[in-house]
Amino acid sequence: MVMDAHHYSQVALLITHYNRSQSLKRLLQTFEKQQIIFGEIIVSDDGSELFHQAELKRLQSEFGFKLIESDENKGLGNNINKGQSAVTKPYTLYIQEDFIPKPAFATHFEEALQLMESNKELDIARFYAYFAYPKLRPYQKDFAEMIFSWRTLNHLKFYAYSDHPHLRRSNFFEKFGHYPEGKNGDQTEYQMAVSFLKNKGKGLFYNQFNMLFDQCNSSAEPSTMNRSEWRQSKNFLILLIRAFYLKFKLIKSHLDLLLAKPNTSFTNINYKDGTTFSAGNAAHNTL
Repeated sequence: MVMDAHHYSQVALLITHYNRSQSLKRLLQTFEKQQIIFGEIIVSDDGSELFHQAELKRLQSEFGFKLIESDENKGLGNNINKGQSAVTKPYTLYIQEDFIPKPAFATHFEEALQLMESNKELDIARFYAYFAYPKLRPYQKDFAEMIFSWRTLNHLKFYAYSDHPHLRRSNFFEKFGHYPEGKNGDQTEYQMAVSFLKNKGKGLFYNQFNMLFDQCNSSAEPSTMNRSEWRQSKNFLILLIRAFYLKFKLIKSHLDLLLAKPNTSFTNINYKDGTTFSAGNAAHNTL
């Protein structure tokens, strides 16, 4: 069966990469097989080993992406910052190289793009998560709006922003600032998540959050994110300690959000489509 091609000329595909060139190849081949075509493709590499650097050059000639290189490993924050800065399209689909879009992705991605085009207050649309966002309000299609509530006793509420696959406006930095650099991946994501809430970010969450992407890490190219073993242990004592830790984390995150400084540089943002965002008129998403 011949599939209709999906052209998204106003969207840049931004992929961050580190030592997983075969995973990157698999991702690009899947988009090609599904006939999903973007206005540009940016691959931002974080100082991969020589073997993977050579593979990146070969893949670049095959797929025609713009390669943003680094002479050393500088961490996720720097890798996203330099990749996003190279984008020239008004929208960015951000994906890390170990994800694979499922056949249903194109349809719901197009819906998300339409929703963001029709509502300029929306900053992101999320397509994947390990868990549902704690407080969701039905929006349109199969998307819900993420609602931050101080009363919700779940630390996941602070992650309205996530590094998992999402669509965002390419002037994301103007409203939320750049990603912190020199920190591990978890802290990089967390600090951007706090900035997203502090600066009144608004986002959509796809309800069937496991239906659009698979995250695949092979033994040949395992995850480059190192998780603490205690976070995955089933030992009763460890689980008890972790329960207390999560309560501490909930309190700490409230303090982090209260004490965070808002990004004052986004009072008026001129979008590339000619519209203007005014911070003074932005609707708050806190209840």
